[in-house]
Amino acid sequence: MRLLAAAVTTLALSFGAQAVMAAPIEIKFSHVVAENTPKGQMALKFRDLVKERLGDDKVVVEVFPNSQLFGDNKVLEAMLLGDVQMAAPALSKFQKYTDQLQVFDLPFLFKDMAAVERFQQGPEGQKLLDSLRKKGLVGLGYLHNGMKQLSASEPMRVPADASGKKFRIMTSDVLQAQFEAVDAVPLKKPFSEVFTLLQTKAIDGQENTWSNIYSKKFFEVQPYITESNHGVLDYLVVTSTEFWMSLDESVQTELKKALDEAIAYGNDIAGKKTEEDKQLIIESKRSEVVTLSDAERQQWVEAMKPVWKQFEDAIGADLIKAAEMSNQ
Repeated sequence: MRLLAAAVTTLALSFGAQAVMAAPIEIKFSHVVAENTPKGQMALKFRDLVKERLGDDKVVVEVFPNSQLFGDNKVLEAMLLGDVQMAAPALSKFQKYTDQLQVFDLPFLFKDMAAVERFQQGPEGQKLLDSLRKKGLVGLGYLHNGMKQLSASEPMRVPADASGKKFRIMTSDVLQAQFEAVDAVPLKKPFSEVFTLLQTKAIDGQENTWSNIYSKKFFEVQPYITESNHGVLDYLVVTSTEFWMSLDESVQTELKKALDEAIAYGNDIAGKKTEEDKQLIIESKRSEVVTLSDAERQQWVEAMKPVWKQFEDAIGADLIKAAEMSNQ
C-alpha cells in the first residue's frame, strides 16, 4: 500500500509539475500614454504579433495604458520586483540607473528625428541598450515619439519669455538645467497629472511632442505652443534581466522579432502623427502655434547650449560628440 501511495504521490507531483510548466508566460506591458499614440499602438501591435506567432497557450501579453498599473516614475522599480515585465518609459526616466542615457535630454543636440534614428541605430546608440544590465534591466529597442515643443499660457518667442514661468518636466537633471538656463522654474511631476496642473494653472507650461499634446488634450488648456523642436522625446522598451534570462532562447528570439516589428510599426505611426496631430491642433483653434524665426530660435540655442558642458563628465564627451555627428 505504501508503494502504491508513493507511486500515486509521484504521479500527482509529475502532473502538477507539467501543469506548472504548461502555464503560459505572462507579460504585463505597462505604459503611461493613450492607446492612440505611437507607444500605445506599438504595445498593441506587439501583443497581437505575440498571440499570432506564439499563441495564448505559450505567451500572453497584457497591455496596461494610461498609467493604469504604474507611472513612469515607479514602473522600473516594479519591474525589478517582478510586478511588470515590460515597459517603455521615456529615456529621461533612466537617470537613476545610468548617466549615459541623459544624452537624449540635451537641448538642441539633434536637428531632427532622422539624426536621432542614425544615432540610435549606430554603434554608440546600440551600446547604450546594454548600459542598464548592471542595474538588472535590459534595453530591447528605441521607440520614437518625436521632437518636443514648448506650450505655455503666454506666447514664447525668445528665452526671456520663459523667465519666471513654471514648467512641468520629467524627472531629469538635464531637463531641470535646461529650463533653469532660461530662468524658468522646472517642476518634476508625473505625466498623468499634467493636464490637471495646466487646467488649474498650477503650472504655466510644459514640453512635449505633438502626439502627446494632442492625445492628452494639453492644447485645450494651453493657448500657445512654440514650435521649438528643442529636444527629443523617445522611449526605451525595457525588461528585467531576471525575466529575460528566464525565457527559453527560442521564446526570446520570437519575442525580440515581434518587438522589432512592433517598434518599426510604432515609429512609422510616430512620423505620420507628428504632422497630423500638429494640423489637428491648428485646426481646433484652441491653441496658437508660434513659429520661430531663425534669429529667435538661435537665442534659445545659445541660452541652452551650456547645459551640454554641464553634463559632459556624467554623460561622456565622446558620446555627446557621436550624437552631434549624427546631424551630418
